[in-house]
Amino acid sequence: MKQLQYIIITILAGCMLAACHKLDVAPLNVIRDKDVFNNENGITAYMATIYKALPIEDFYYRNEGSGFNRGWEQFYHPGAICGELVGPYGSTYDAAGGFGYWPYGDIRTVNYLLENLPKNAVNFAKEKVDAWMGEAYFCRAYFYFALVKRYGGVPIIKNVQNYPEQPIEELQVHRDKEVDVWKFIAADLDSAYLLMPEKSVRARANRYVAAALKSRAMLYAGTIAKYGSANYVAGDARDQGYVGIPASEADGFFKQAWDAAKLLEGHYDLYKKKMDNKEQNYVDLFLDKDSPENILVRDYSLTSNTAHSWDATMTCRYMTADGLSRAYPTLEFVERFAGALPIVNPDGTPRRFNNTAELMQGLEPRLLATVYFPGATLRGRQFDTQRGIYDQFSGTAASELGLNPPNAQYRHLSGTTDALYQGKRIIGFTGVSTNGDDMTRTGFYVRKYVDYNRDQSQCGLYMSTQSWIDMRYAEVLLNRAEAAMELGNTTDAVTVINQLRDRAGAPPVTGAITIDTVRNERCKELAFEKQYWWDLRRWRIADKVLDNTRFHALLPYYILNEDKYIFLRELEPFQRSYTFEKKYYYEPIPGGELGKNPNLYPNNPNY
Repeated sequence: MKQLQYIIITILAGCMLAACHKLDVAPLNVIRDKDVFNNENGITAYMATIYKALPIEDFYYRNEGSGFNRGWEQFYHPGAICGELVGPYGSTYDAAGGFGYWPYGDIRTVNYLLENLPKNAVNFAKEKVDAWMGEAYFCRAYFYFALVKRYGGVPIIKNVQNYPEQPIEELQVHRDKEVDVWKFIAADLDSAYLLMPEKSVRARANRYVAAALKSRAMLYAGTIAKYGSANYVAGDARDQGYVGIPASEADGFFKQAWDAAKLLEGHYDLYKKKMDNKEQNYVDLFLDKDSPENILVRDYSLTSNTAHSWDATMTCRYMTADGLSRAYPTLEFVERFAGALPIVNPDGTPRRFNNTAELMQGLEPRLLATVYFPGATLRGRQFDTQRGIYDQFSGTAASELGLNPPNAQYRHLSGTTDALYQGKRIIGFTGVSTNGDDMTRTGFYVRKYVDYNRDQSQCGLYMSTQSWIDMRYAEVLLNRAEAAMELGNTTDAVTVINQLRDRAGAPPVTGAITIDTVRNERCKELAFEKQYWWDLRRWRIADKVLDNTRFHALLPYYILNEDKYIFLRELEPFQRSYTFEKKYYYEPIPGGELGKNPNLYPNNPNY
């Protein structure tokens, strides 16, 4: 970014120098076509503007409010409004309503390059012009993907619009059908694939980045066609094709997704640098800038003022430089890996542990690399997570969680880490408190992307610089597996899933495999990468998964008279409920845009 800022300054400086010697020059706040399209530095700076605006749902992103901009972003993680995580902020309603994303200004910037670069092609080698044109097609497809997954059909604008040169009636374009927008995205990505080279500089697109995005987008379209045809809200927008895709289109989109994913085979690979320790290998996958799995990344730095706050807000103040955590993995997410954890004996009584860390023994390495369990360590400190103390405990776990818990009179909770009971700290420094929400609600913390190499003093707000991996090869394999299952190719799906499971330290899939097997693997592998919200929507199961739903915690207690620990599967202490209405499968067209362009009506159903 420093280099790109320098390039922009250089262009402006050139204009200023000319202004010192001539009076008939353009205003200094206008960079003309010749300043951009006559030299490589100008185009590089122009492309940087486009890439900076790409709607990558990274560390900053939240479903509502500030959207892609900085501002309390980790407190509003999308996973925390759909059961992957829980936290005190954001609601399903707020997230589903969106934040008015309407990037047609950015699309115009791309279209301007597509129109004007060919006019200046004589200034450059053909392969450079082709690469830049390919990147522009890729970026335009990325913008439209962000639009169509939110609103369904939107206006397809291929040319630069000019106001006031064009009459307002020409600019007030109608929505295109949803299926046509998906096909437009596919066409742009095909153009990008043909024009771009096989390799690119870091954080820029090449032909295989385009193929990866196509696998993601076409899989989304295929599932909308298949499942959205059965689970939808009726209305004028649906009747006119602005939302919804004919079911007959599903297999065609699935085939495109599979074909695109297959193109990356042999060009990227799963991260396997430390397979002698699969837990550590999976941790480092998200921190190693040289990972062969990374397809498209976004980088951050302190000097460019782009650093983020993942380290400060994914773990508690005890582990950070006065950071605050607000989003915690649910027990339901953890149970995706191996079902119920071994916390109850065959007779129903809670299993006793010598320490909380014992529970981690034998669990899948990928799970332990994704979530911090009670007893885990970070920066030389232990997650001493404890909900409270029992003087004594008798009976079953189920009875203790019922309406009349038999051991309630022996239980001690606290809202402060300073409270002691018979010389023992009632709750841990990492929770679980009865007061406030800056410590875990569920017994777990997010581990994925947390940089264990950073000193605690370096883990404050806007001090983290690890890269966000927007696309990685594991996702492409999952796209391929899901598309294969939808097309009836179970053999390929099993092969791909077992590649991922081997890297994860999980046993291979054997026997019958279903679409739910593939979906569950996706939820585990891509946890907290801001995909689950969209997956629930495209599978059209969000209204079933989130139906006045409350999620669970795994809460450790110390048994004083036994000097042992137990875990109870309880509702998370604040007992938030989550409900997804069917109309939320699409966001409403932003009101301001409807006011400027009545041809965007009808709005999406029930808005």
